[in-house]
Amino acid sequence: MGILLWIIFGIIVGAVARWIVPGAAPGGILGDLIVGIIGALLGGWIFNFFGHVGVSGFNFGSFICAVIGAVVLLWIIRALSGRRSAA
Repeated sequence: MGILLWIIFGIIVGAVARWIVPGAAPGGILGDLIVGIIGALLGGWIFNFFGHVGVSGFNFGSFICAVIGAVVLLWIIRALSGRRSAA
């Protein structure tokens, strides 16, 4: 049951991040899941780097951390894909 909750958490986080960062989104629901999971890892790393607790479970703080990481990830993806299309 735990893995199913993490998948749902990843989809929700990815969808919120796509809503915050406008533009074409990669991959639909699967893309949301991947962005949400990788974003949670990235957000946890960013928060730990600055001395704060990252993703620690299913709570509001972890949700915010994961969304911030997913937004950063989407900005990176969009920046890299923008450079490729201009070349």
